[in-house]
Amino acid sequence: MVKIESPVDYSSQKIPEELLKGKRHLTSAEIEVLVKNLNHNEDPSWNNFFVDDSEGGFDPSLIHLSFFSGYIILGKIQHVVLKYNDLRLGCGIRRSKLSNVVAGDFCVIRNVFYLDNYRIGNRVILFNINEMSCTCHAKFGNGILKNGEPEEHRVWIGVANENEGRKVLPFESMIPADAYLWSHYRDDPELLRRFVELTEVGVSHELNTFGLVEDDVVIKNVSIVKDAKICSAAYIKGAFKLKNITILSSEEEPSQIGEGVEMVNGILGYGSKVFYQAIAVRFVIGRNCQVKYGARLLNSVLGDNSTISCCEVLNNLIYPFHEQHHNSSFLIAATVMGQSNIAAGATIGSNHNSRSPDGEIYAKRGFWPGLCSDFKHNSRFASFVLVSKGSYQYELDIQYPFALVAPGKDGSSKISIIPAWWFMYDMFAITRNKNKFLKRDKRVKKIQYIETDPLAPDTMQEIMIALDRLIGLTAGYLKSIDSEYMENKTTHEEQYQAAKDFLHQNSEAEFTLEDPICQKKFGAVIYKPVQAYKIYRKIVKYFATRTLMDFCQSLNQEMLTLDLVERIRKLPLYTEWENVGGQIIPSEKIKELFEAIKNGTVNNWESVHQFYKFCECAYEQYKVRYALYLLEQLYSRPIEEFSVDLYRNITDDVSIVAYDIFNASLKSREKDYKDYYRSMVYHSENELNAVIGPLEDNSFLRQLRSDTEEFTKKIREIFVGLTK
Repeated sequence: MVKIESPVDYSSQKIPEELLKGKRHLTSAEIEVLVKNLNHNEDPSWNNFFVDDSEGGFDPSLIHLSFFSGYIILGKIQHVVLKYNDLRLGCGIRRSKLSNVVAGDFCVIRNVFYLDNYRIGNRVILFNINEMSCTCHAKFGNGILKNGEPEEHRVWIGVANENEGRKVLPFESMIPADAYLWSHYRDDPELLRRFVELTEVGVSHELNTFGLVEDDVVIKNVSIVKDAKICSAAYIKGAFKLKNITILSSEEEPSQIGEGVEMVNGILGYGSKVFYQAIAVRFVIGRNCQVKYGARLLNSVLGDNSTISCCEVLNNLIYPFHEQHHNSSFLIAATVMGQSNIAAGATIGSNHNSRSPDGEIYAKRGFWPGLCSDFKHNSRFASFVLVSKGSYQYELDIQYPFALVAPGKDGSSKISIIPAWWFMYDMFAITRNKNKFLKRDKRVKKIQYIETDPLAPDTMQEIMIALDRLIGLTAGYLKSIDSEYMENKTTHEEQYQAAKDFLHQNSEAEFTLEDPICQKKFGAVIYKPVQAYKIYRKIVKYFATRTLMDFCQSLNQEMLTLDLVERIRKLPLYTEWENVGGQIIPSEKIKELFEAIKNGTVNNWESVHQFYKFCECAYEQYKVRYALYLLEQLYSRPIEEFSVDLYRNITDDVSIVAYDIFNASLKSREKDYKDYYRSMVYHSENELNAVIGPLEDNSFLRQLRSDTEEFTKKIREIFVGLTK
C-alpha cells in the first residue's frame, strides 16, 4: 500500500566525516548555474550538496534536469568524455534523480530515474537505469542477518537436495569445497552451528548499509538494480533485475551481465558472464563461469570454469569444469564433482522413489550421462562413468570407475557394465582430459587447487575398491561352476586368493559376472571382467610408478634408493581420499579441520581456505606415500622384498601402459580421419584436412609422443637402485 509522508528535514542529517575530506559546499554562483539548468533540490539551501574542492574540479554546467535529496557528495566533474566500446558519454549528471549518493571522479550519471543510497567509484557510467536503490539492511547475497531481523529472513541455498536438508549459507568467498563440507556432513550439530558462526565473522549487523559501485563499472539500459555490490570493471547491459547480489569483478577478471538477465539473492564470481535471458536465484557462481541462453540456475552452487546454458539446474552442488549447454536437459538435486558433461535430453532429477522430493544423485568427477538419460533417485556413480542413452528405472550404485554403463542387452532388466571402458576404447579422450581442463582454467587468481588428472589418489582408491569387488564376484562365479580353483577352498581368504589366481592366470577367459549392488532389484551384468582386472592393475602400477618417478625428479635423483624409500615411509600415509571442491584431500585431514573448527582454532572461512592451501602444499608428499602403499598392496609385500623379476614386471607393465596410452590415443583420433562414415562428407582428403586439421598437426598427440618416449626411457632406471 502506498503511504503519504511529509518531506524529510535534511538540515539535521549527519554525514560521515570521512566522506567530506577534500569537499566543499557550493558557491552561490554554482547554485545559480544549477538552478538555471533546471535542477531541483529538496533542500532549498543546497547545503546538502558537496563537491570537489580542487581548483577547476567541479563544473556545474555539466549537471542538467536533475533532482537531488538527502546528501549529495560529488568528485571531479569536468569536460571529459568516458568511452566504453562504442559508447561515448560526457562526464556529468543529466535527467536523473539522486538521493544519498556519493560519487567519485569523472562519472557519468545519465537518465537514472531513481538512484538512492549508493557509493560510486571513479570513471563509472550509469546510463538509462529505471531504479537503482539500496536499503539500509542490504546483505548483497550473503546469508547474514541485520540487527532486529528474524531468522526466517536469512537466505539459504538448498544444495544437493530439494527438501533443503543440506542447505548452506552463501558468503562472498564461498567455493564448492566449503559448500561440500557444510552440506555433506550433517550429523554433527556443533559443526553446523560453527559453520553459521564462521559466516557471520567480521560482518556488520548495523542498519547502515549502502550500495556499492566500484571504479570503471559500466551499467546501461537496466530496469532494476537493488541492494547490489558491484565490483570494479564490471559491465552490465540490458539486465532486467539485479537484487540482493554481489558481482565480484576486477580489471584482471572483469565480470559481465547481459540482456534480459534476472539475478536475485546470490554472488557472481570474478570473470564470470551471465547473458541472454538467464535467470539465477539463490546462487553462488564461481570464477570464469558462463550462464546464458535462457538458463535457469536456482538454489545451486556452481564451481569455477563451468558453463550452464539453455537448461534448468535446480538444487545442485556442482564442482568446477561442468558443461551443460543443451536446451532439453535438466539437473535437479545432485552433487556433481566436476569435469562433467550433461548431454541433451538428460533429465536428471525427474524420478523420485519416495513420497517426498528428497532424493539425490551423487556423481564423482568425470560424470557423463548420454543423450536422453534419466535416473531414479537415489543413485551414485564412480569417477569417469559414461552412461549410455537410456531410461534407468531403478536406483543405481556404480562402483566401477572409468566404466561404461548401458541398458541391458536384448531387453534384459539387468544393466550392462564394462569396467575400465575408457582405457579399452577411448584412451584419447581420457588422456587429453588433464590438458583440456588446464587450458579451460582461465582463473587469474586460483583460490583452490583443482585436480584435473584422471589418475589421482581418489580414482586409484576407487580402482582398488573395484579390483576387490571383481575378485569377490569372480570367487562367487567360480564356486557356481564348481571350478577346480575352488577345490578344498573353505575359508573366505582361500577363496579370495583362488579367484585372484584365476584372474591372473586366465587372461583370455571369456565370462560375465553379476553384481546385484549396481542396480536395485535386477542388478547388473559385468562384461570383460578379466580384461578390466588386468587394466585396472596396470593403471595403478602406472600411477604409482609415475608418482615415484616424479618424486625422484623433484629431488634431482634418477632412481629410487633404499634411503629414498625410507624417507617416503616417514611421510604420513593416507589411504582414504575425498574430492573436496575439486581438490583431492585425505579424509583424515578433513576430520582434523572439523576439530579445529569446533574448538575455535579455525574461526573464519579464510582460515578454512588456508587449510586447503596447506593440503595443496603437502599433496605431492601425501601422494608419493600413497603410491608406495599401492605398489605394496598390489604385490602383498614391502617394496624392499620385490625381486628383480618383479621390478621388471612392473616396469614392463608401466611401459606398455605408456605406449598403450599413446597408441590408443592415436588410434582414437585416427578414426576421425580414416573411418569411412567420418570421411564420406568430404570431397577429398585435402578438404578433410582443411576442415578439421591434419592429424600430424595435432599438438596434443605430438607432445604425448615426446612425453611417452622420455617417460619410458626414465622408467627403466627407476627401480635399479633397489636391486643393487
